[in-house]
Amino acid sequence: MCTTCGCAAGEQRIEGDDHHDHAHSHHHDHPHAHPHEHHHGQPQTIVVHHHYHHSGDVHHHHYHGAPEAEREEAGHSHAHHHGHEHSHEHGHHHSHDHQHGHEFRPKVIFAPQRRNNDLDYGQGEAGGHAPGMTQRRMVQIEQDVLSKNNQIAAHNREHFEKQHILALNLVSSPGSGKTTLLTETLKRISAKHACAVIEGDQQTTNDAERIRATGVPAIQVNTGKGCHLDAQMVHDAMHRLAPQDNSLLFIENVGNLVCPAGFDLGERHKIAVLSVTEGEDKPLKYPHMFAASSLMIINKIDLLPYLNFDVDACIANAQRINPQIKVIRLSATGGEGMDAWLSWLESELCA
Repeated sequence: MCTTCGCAAGEQRIEGDDHHDHAHSHHHDHPHAHPHEHHHGQPQTIVVHHHYHHSGDVHHHHYHGAPEAEREEAGHSHAHHHGHEHSHEHGHHHSHDHQHGHEFRPKVIFAPQRRNNDLDYGQGEAGGHAPGMTQRRMVQIEQDVLSKNNQIAAHNREHFEKQHILALNLVSSPGSGKTTLLTETLKRISAKHACAVIEGDQQTTNDAERIRATGVPAIQVNTGKGCHLDAQMVHDAMHRLAPQDNSLLFIENVGNLVCPAGFDLGERHKIAVLSVTEGEDKPLKYPHMFAASSLMIINKIDLLPYLNFDVDACIANAQRINPQIKVIRLSATGGEGMDAWLSWLESELCA
């Protein structure tokens, strides 16, 4: 659940196989167990189901220790009444040790798709009401979820640093041109640098298919009712995608300028893509996103002659929110400004 915008924790689908074998060691009193295997056939849809436990922990997208009424209302069928020990075997075709110091590994169950019985969140002021749940409880859940997310994000960052992977999180509102920017970027850079893409959308694999058409490997994460990617989704998608060492990993987040600002994925930079069709006041309307971003790309500048968009005012607004933010103006379709963007990427790859 996201108490920022009210989206519910529904079923997430990650392109992959029916089974995956994960072998993680975690320094907590209940390692988790879920068998998977890597197969390299046709992509199939994987569904992540969320459930409650009585362990007192809030695990990624399943809220442990929730009152009985909340569990019954949610319609979930598995509850654990024990201090459980889960372990999961984890077979990857790459060499890295999963002995890391975060507190837990959230349990993710890959199961056949079924009807979504989640609570209907998003009512009340600021999407902050859920049936049978107090505001205080919701705040506690959000704090716990963000804390756990940050632990997984730190683990992702360790992987990226160990494998010398430059991970970039592209964020924007829908229709800003992120996917077009990515495809045009990959056409220009993938012959020189190994690249991979994690695509985030609520539904469809359309964007991942557009990326794969460039010859670059991509995996689609469908968030269902969710409005953002989180660190666990990126972790699971990353292990299936298996990006090469010394490579560039683009993470295209769900189109949304609110919630992705609050979820660290382990990336080196968030990059806010803003099209000139959106209005120069977007940084002031959505300050958290622009405060969290290292770079703002002003896209579709080829349309400026037909619009009433003040580029200088947009940059001033972004710098008012984040004085350190860098700005690149470009047209992904026309090519203007793409050299500046590619130069920025090269500088980051060499950093």
